[in-house]
Amino acid sequence: MDYEEIRYEVEDGRSRITLARPKTHNAMTPRLLEELEHALWEADDDTSVHCVVLRGEGASFCSGYDLTTLGGTKREGHRTGRSHDDDIWLIEQTSRRIRTLWEMHKPSIAQVHGNCLAGGTDLAMACDLVIAADDARIGFPAARTMGTLPNNLWMYHCGPQWAKRLQLTGDLVTGADAAKVGLVLKAVPADLLEDEVEGLADRLSLIDPDLLAANKRITNLALELMGAQTLQRLAGENDARAHRAQAVRDYGRSIKEHGLKETLRRRDEPFGKGFARVDEPEGRSESVRASSASRLERAT
Repeated sequence: MDYEEIRYEVEDGRSRITLARPKTHNAMTPRLLEELEHALWEADDDTSVHCVVLRGEGASFCSGYDLTTLGGTKREGHRTGRSHDDDIWLIEQTSRRIRTLWEMHKPSIAQVHGNCLAGGTDLAMACDLVIAADDARIGFPAARTMGTLPNNLWMYHCGPQWAKRLQLTGDLVTGADAAKVGLVLKAVPADLLEDEVEGLADRLSLIDPDLLAANKRITNLALELMGAQTLQRLAGENDARAHRAQAVRDYGRSIKEHGLKETLRRRDEPFGKGFARVDEPEGRSESVRASSASRLERAT
């Protein structure tokens, strides 16, 4: 396959796969995900590769799914995403590609910097190890208006309370706070991120790939016994269900009337900076309190 939206290289016992749509902060298209799936299996099949480093070009790791490509194909006789089952089918197709990170034998490291938002967290959480810049912005703000997380390994990383805290509000955490709650393995200063990831890849390159595979797979099997993979299937169906909510219909209508940028501004502005604080008081935000009171007043 000729790669257009990713870069693929093999060096020193590792494959580096770079998401290469920097102008969109590496927003994921169906083409990018197809290329990523192909590259991951290529790395898994290459006997010189011990591990995979997944990273993003430019200012961000990945800003999520490219909203301009949602909704299925336009080819006659193919799924459009309009029916409930079409919606589930298309979500599952995307999820299967992302789950290659889980299902491949060799370990993967996510190198997270800048924005790791919405679908970008799907990619990161599917990797075996996540190392983030301490100022990275990690979260799923799309949960405020667009549905639920179509891939959901958060609880297995940070536990149910922090998973709920972040998913119910769509708030973000910094890379530093993500490390405190276990959402990522470690956070380091941004200028040390690449060196930290490459150092870990150096260590993995010293280990027989068959042993790496055996140790990865037994841990993943433990997670599967805890329902991790079954939950991914259910997460896709749950997202399709959530797409029927009134808020999601209103969101789509707003995009048509006001455009995506303005719709996102209206969605996120009431949340202020939109960050959850792990070990600091948060109290009541004036903007959130005012917006909440206004919405309750309109509702009654």
